[in-house]
Amino acid sequence: SEAAALFVGGAWLANLGVPEAKEWAAIGRFWLEDRALRLIGPQGSFSQSSLHYHRLMLDTFCVVELWRHRNSLPSFSNSFYQRLQAATKWLMSLIEPTTGDGPNLGANDGARLLPLTNTDYRDYRPSVQLASVLFNKSKAYQDGPWNQVLDWLQVPIPAEQSSLPESLLAEDGGFTMLRSEKVLAMLRYPRFRFRPSQADVLHVDLWVGAENILRDAGSYSYNTEDRWLNYFSGTISHNTIQFDDHDQMPRISRFLFGDWLKPNWFEPLSRKKEAMQFGAGYKDRWGNSHRRKIELSHSKLRVEDQIHGSFNKAVLRWRLIPGAWNLKSDHETIEIKHESLHSLSMYIHSEIPVIRAELSAGWESRYYLKKSELPVFELEVGQPGRLISEISWSI
Repeated sequence: SEAAALFVGGAWLANLGVPEAKEWAAIGRFWLEDRALRLIGPQGSFSQSSLHYHRLMLDTFCVVELWRHRNSLPSFSNSFYQRLQAATKWLMSLIEPTTGDGPNLGANDGARLLPLTNTDYRDYRPSVQLASVLFNKSKAYQDGPWNQVLDWLQVPIPAEQSSLPESLLAEDGGFTMLRSEKVLAMLRYPRFRFRPSQADVLHVDLWVGAENILRDAGSYSYNTEDRWLNYFSGTISHNTIQFDDHDQMPRISRFLFGDWLKPNWFEPLSRKKEAMQFGAGYKDRWGNSHRRKIELSHSKLRVEDQIHGSFNKAVLRWRLIPGAWNLKSDHETIEIKHESLHSLSMYIHSEIPVIRAELSAGWESRYYLKKSELPVFELEVGQPGRLISEISWSI
């Protein structure tokens, strides 16, 4: 943001005849190039693992590129544009095209740099559309309210349209997006180049069409009671396994975890018949390990969890779309069904004794400073072994 201000403000003041302004603009240009290559990875991941901050970053670079073009200033480097193209693709790969919404990933403080449309705050299509037009020279979506930002900024809309998002492995940030027709499954795995602000390793987000079936909690507030700070950024608020009631990494401060996890097992993104699959795992500072493999088709998500270590208990959580869910338990197999949505059901099979299997109440924050309840399935075990979760639906 500071580099953008130097570049834009310096160029503006230079046009007004301020002698030292050209140097300010040059400093801004240098740091914009530097930050694009440093903070955005080759596959498009941003240093802040957050859908919200990824949009804020893209909007900032869009303002810079618009100013550069309008004032006929020299282009940035090819490497600069390649990173912005990758960052645009990364965000587009996580957005549900009929609503513009996406996973409630990472920190979200409500900031929105270019509120030039009448779309909802959680609709990311205006930013994706603008970035796609500026950096990819093609539109991401057909005409709609998200084009208002282009109208206000007088940006011509090209006829060419980008191809539909495909499955993407973003190793530069630890993200895998599996896609099958209208279904998206995102897996977060430990590949940290920058500080993680949430203990969300091996979290899975699932979208069936416009419905967010398996959900992240968001961040709620940066300045609230410790119990809420710890909850929303902690392992307890994510779709993963928690060992002995502690976070996956020790908390050092409000925004920083220590002993960053590293992958100790990895299965590349690949296609198996009609399904996409991927796997990753870690071992924490307490000696406990978790390997998760996911397999996605157009009608089913299969998640296989293998856990090892000397833990006293391990809890598998699935944070579910709000609604009426019914739970039936048959010793080794648990069935959970949604009463009305898409013939939605989940089966959990445990190869080890189950201590507890129940539906409880959890929290999510889709907008800053707002939180609401949602159902959470919890399965508790007390020894190493394998758990298999299968969630199926019809569209």
